[in-house]
Amino acid sequence: MLNAFVNRFSLAPLIFFASIWAGAQAAPAKRVIALSPHSVEMLYAIGAGDTIIATTDHADYPEAAKQIPSIGGYHGIAIERVIELQPDLVVVWQSGNKREEIAQLKELGFALYSSDPKTLAGVATELLELGELTGHKQQAKQVAEQYLAKLDALKASNIKKPEISVFYQLWSTPLMTVAKGSWIQEIIAVCHGQNVFESAESDYPQVSVENVLLAAPQVILQSQDEGNVLGINWSEWPEIPAVKDKQIYQLNADLLHRASPRALLGVEALCGALDKARAKDNS
Repeated sequence: MLNAFVNRFSLAPLIFFASIWAGAQAAPAKRVIALSPHSVEMLYAIGAGDTIIATTDHADYPEAAKQIPSIGGYHGIAIERVIELQPDLVVVWQSGNKREEIAQLKELGFALYSSDPKTLAGVATELLELGELTGHKQQAKQVAEQYLAKLDALKASNIKKPEISVFYQLWSTPLMTVAKGSWIQEIIAVCHGQNVFESAESDYPQVSVENVLLAAPQVILQSQDEGNVLGINWSEWPEIPAVKDKQIYQLNADLLHRASPRALLGVEALCGALDKARAKDNS
């Protein structure tokens, strides 16, 4: 799991267009290989799930996605399977697929679309672009508009709430968190939380327990991954406000870490955790 985090969060961006090359995709794509769980979710959301002929490990939502053949995962994809399947569109993931494999697919002449939203609003942009590429423009437009409207509503409902300090435990061994420029930081900001490591030099820094002690967060958030939750026993440091006040929450990693329309459920869950801490402060 840690390797997957590092792979996703530490790769430098490729010099890569965020849209399909003009002229390479005249007709709507009917045979799509989606090389990330989040792009599978987006394609299903716009009604294009039946175009997906292959994907990668952990593409498990919606339920129908579990039946799609996997042609790889963190350790790489089977290029020969891509050649055998002859897709008319491959949706690649810059932060999760190997650079050399993306370059090889490009050299082989496959039409590529790069899906790697860096912001919550960017999800809507990609929904529209995928709708254009797969011939599902109308449904994509509707889904994108609903998504943005809900995102705006979440921002409006949280902006005036008291700010509360947060430590987001991305992983336990080594202890990793998030900072400015990260996907999770966007979510924390929507919920009007103050990330205690927002100003760290890297987007996904490694920190120590001593760093957390000094930062004294009011809330600690963890993904529900067992290895993350059990990797560190926070009860050993009762001087941390979040520990003393029992404000440690486990959240669904798929909802928080996947850049898909379901990310808004992750936003709601994180905001809900901060609201519980605010209620305790006022009690």
